[in-house]
Amino acid sequence: MEHGYAKLARGPESFTSILHALNVPEPSLMAWATILVELFGGFAVLVGAFIPVASVPMAMVLLVAIFTVHLPNGFSSIKLESVTSTGAHFGQPGYETSLLYLAALVALVLGGSGPLALDRFFVADPSSTRPKRLIEML
Repeated sequence: MEHGYAKLARGPESFTSILHALNVPEPSLMAWATILVELFGGFAVLVGAFIPVASVPMAMVLLVAIFTVHLPNGFSSIKLESVTSTGAHFGQPGYETSLLYLAALVALVLGGSGPLALDRFFVADPSSTRPKRLIEML
C-alpha cells in the first residue's frame, strides 16, 4: 500500500513520466493501474481478503518492476555508496526486495492468509465444501 500511496502523493503524473521514459505503452493508464493495484492489493493482503485474486495483478506489477527497473541494478536492494558528514548515500536498489514480495505472495497463496484473515468470514460454514488450500491438498 505504501508504494501506491507514495506514487499518489507525489502526483500520478510523476509516475506517468517515469513509465513514459521506460517506454511503457499507455503510461497514464498503466500508472493508474499500478497505483490502484498497489493500494487495493496491499489492502487485501493487510486484511487477508481475496489473496489468490489480488496476488495475480500484484505479481505482474512486481515482475514488470524487476525487468524494467531493478534487474540492471543487480540483486542487492541496499547499495551503500558512501558515508559523508551529511549521512549515508545509497545507489539504485536491485531486485532483491521485489523477489521477497513475490515469495511472500506465493506463501500466502499456497498457505492461506491465516486465522485472523477476513477471508474466513466469506465462508458460511468452515466445515462445508469450501475449496481446500493448495497446501492442504499436498
